[in-house]
Amino acid sequence: MSAVSPTISDSALRIALVGNPNCGKTALFNLLTGARQKVANYAGVTVERKEGRARLPDGREIAVMDLPGTYSLNPATTDEAVAHDVVMGLRKGEIPPDGIIAVVDATNLRMNLRLVLQLHALGRPMVLALNIMDVARARGLQIDIARLSAELGMPVIETIAVHNPWFGAWRGKANESGRDALLLAAQDAFSARNHEVFMPSPLVKQGQSTIKTRASLAPNTAALQAQVRAILAVAVPNAGQVKRFNHRIDALVMHPVLGLALLAIVLFLIFQAVFAWANLPMNLIKEAVAAIGVLVQHSLAPGLLQSLLVDGIVAGVGSVLVFLPQIVILFFFILLLEDSGYLPRAAFLLDNVMGKVGLSGRAFIPLLSSFACAIPGIMATRTIPHWRDRLATIMIAPLMTCSARLPLYALLIGAFIPDRKLGLFNLQGLTLFGLYLMGIVSAMTVAWIFKRTWAKSSYQPLMLELPPYRLPNLRNLLLGLWQRVQIFIQRVGTIIFALMVVLWFLATFPSPPDGATDAAIQYSFAGMIGKALEVVFAPIGFNWQISIALVPGMAAREIAVGALGTVYSLSATGQTAQALSPLIAKSWSTATAYSLLAWYVFAPQCISTLAVVKRETNSWRHPLLMAGYLFALAYAAAFITYRAALALTT
Repeated sequence: MSAVSPTISDSALRIALVGNPNCGKTALFNLLTGARQKVANYAGVTVERKEGRARLPDGREIAVMDLPGTYSLNPATTDEAVAHDVVMGLRKGEIPPDGIIAVVDATNLRMNLRLVLQLHALGRPMVLALNIMDVARARGLQIDIARLSAELGMPVIETIAVHNPWFGAWRGKANESGRDALLLAAQDAFSARNHEVFMPSPLVKQGQSTIKTRASLAPNTAALQAQVRAILAVAVPNAGQVKRFNHRIDALVMHPVLGLALLAIVLFLIFQAVFAWANLPMNLIKEAVAAIGVLVQHSLAPGLLQSLLVDGIVAGVGSVLVFLPQIVILFFFILLLEDSGYLPRAAFLLDNVMGKVGLSGRAFIPLLSSFACAIPGIMATRTIPHWRDRLATIMIAPLMTCSARLPLYALLIGAFIPDRKLGLFNLQGLTLFGLYLMGIVSAMTVAWIFKRTWAKSSYQPLMLELPPYRLPNLRNLLLGLWQRVQIFIQRVGTIIFALMVVLWFLATFPSPPDGATDAAIQYSFAGMIGKALEVVFAPIGFNWQISIALVPGMAAREIAVGALGTVYSLSATGQTAQALSPLIAKSWSTATAYSLLAWYVFAPQCISTLAVVKRETNSWRHPLLMAGYLFALAYAAAFITYRAALALTT
């Protein structure tokens, strides 16, 4: 097995994985290729084509494409259009796949087989992967595999994509996942390449719109459903007798009042855990960073190299790295909710609330993704079929509190909010919950304004397939957490490291003049920049050190913490600052801290997010508008907060 790679031979067989959202298609892609794509129990995770490599039993390499989930070959959304265009050979400069592996949820064949029949009508070589078979058996579904294969006219292979074949071999069940059988069936069905070269339907012209002008390529829905019922009657006779949902649980979880209260409690407890559980590992990392700084300081003679390592790299990178435990805890809970099937229900719960501000409940998943990072959240808006709804969601996605803000929030909360109990709750956790809530409320407010002024459109009710509840898969959970750790460490080791070195250089040169009494940084390039920016940010309580940190923070928000660590290390006279939190607690007023928290609720986006907005909207107008309105909101919120805090504390 091998990972995702663009360097696949042009002569290799190209196989497309096609299926409904939430059928386990990406999990099967990971199983076949050894890739580590995100797997979640809701629609809209895969929004672009992904490609990896696998080997057939005869040793030949094949290219496997993971396409976005689609319900039919008549796409209604941008992500469905990606799947359609690849299958139909409409992607410019890309040949169509040699064969299709149709992935279906064995517990929901009534829905999934409609797409299979549409694909089969194209006359392409096909294999059916009957996925999630462990759940189907546990529920008592009686699927006659041979009869289903005969009715569909294609090989049908049972798969359990979330089962790792290596662990299966350890338990004596090496073929439990169905991977080997699926690859063997693919070899038999696709490798001959003696089928007629596929051409797009004459009803479809190259270069037409991916959604609006595409002609129907299959029988109407009623005819398809009649075919599905006829197949199920002979191949899965008890399909109508097996329940997919636990209606007693849904009666509580999706109750219009109790369900919203439960959602609020779940989110509240998550933010409490972010502080309560992270204390021990954060303290260990702090001590390790401090020990490394002392070791380097004692190992090297005073000079530029010692200053670079201690004040630039250790102080800067260490200031960010210490918040890794909180990020891991936050994503642990998010992945847990994803894998369980709870998040689509939360989307339905919030559909009415979001409808009040003019958004569809379908915007919930992209906005939730933005809590991790605005970039995948913005890309996930492709699941929204109406352009104005999609545009409004893109414009407010950055107001969701992304994980890059968490290090700065944690730093300021730890420095200025007492670590004490309020009844059963922790005051610091309450503050963090309030900041996240402020981001959500501000996003809904901005959406309400957008939808009534600039992006007017009528409310579109949410239509989203609910997956059944499932026990979270431990492998997926650990893999998801490891991916987040890798992303964070990579940013620390690349972007943050590089910018800390640049910032150290700017904060070190030129050297102070003879007889200077202030810290050397105040005479450096960084000091000059900070003093110039302080004129702009003084009305909201920011000093020159904060003003400097805002500049590299444009590359990635968490860099602001590392920048503060470097700046304050070089600002310290007589000794190197090892702990940033107590240092700013002594240096800043409470009003300044609250002002900076308010700033980062609305802070202008990092450059990479603005670039993604440009790509998704195909215009510079929208990212420039986004940056402008976010800067205005951030400045106004920080100004009001600073002035109010000054009035209350004097």
